[in-house]
Amino acid sequence: MKTQTSTKPADPRPEPSNGGNPASRNTSDIARTTGHSEDKYRRILQAAVTVFAEHGYFNSRVSDIAKRAKVADGTIYLYFKNKEQILMAALDQAFDTFMETARTELAAIKDPRAKLRKLAFLHLDRLGANRGLAMVVQTELRQSAKFLSEFSHRHMVAYFDMVREILREGQAAGHFRPDISDRIAANVFFGSLDSLVTSWLLSDHEYQLSASADGVADVILAGLEKRG
Repeated sequence: MKTQTSTKPADPRPEPSNGGNPASRNTSDIARTTGHSEDKYRRILQAAVTVFAEHGYFNSRVSDIAKRAKVADGTIYLYFKNKEQILMAALDQAFDTFMETARTELAAIKDPRAKLRKLAFLHLDRLGANRGLAMVVQTELRQSAKFLSEFSHRHMVAYFDMVREILREGQAAGHFRPDISDRIAANVFFGSLDSLVTSWLLSDHEYQLSASADGVADVILAGLEKRG
């Protein structure tokens, strides 16, 4: 490969297989390979979440994100081709981090009932620790059917598969009722947590979102566990 010289900052992403057009790369293909580039990339995503939460996705400009991240407008386009890609990259990073943490924590737990309780806590704790991220996930993401569909295909399938696997473990171990659909139960589990996050965002009162985890887990488990 010939050595290329350029006055532009080094692109931290891998060489594209699409003829050299960085704008057509997927966000998952972006590699944060150096400390400087990784820090700048992270600042852009953090700034994007804050700006989207404050002004709304459709009212936000790339220049707003650049200003908040303390980078030049042009720097944004070295990493992303447009505002939509920034949104999806921010959500990708947040969800990937959450799923990695969840898998690690759940792997150390044997009882499927305790796994559900832990997952409920992790879900609420993650969003409760970052109100801006929660606002983007609960409101901005859902204003576009396209965004929601793409996010669901990329991430929610994995989340629901995780919940359904726990439910099937509980049924196989004799803890949960065998007549309950793991698909329906997984939707009830997610829907309950999702509703709590929305209520927290809309509330005028300050309270710790994760404190509701045990309560919702109690209700879910009461419907899942075998009677008698």
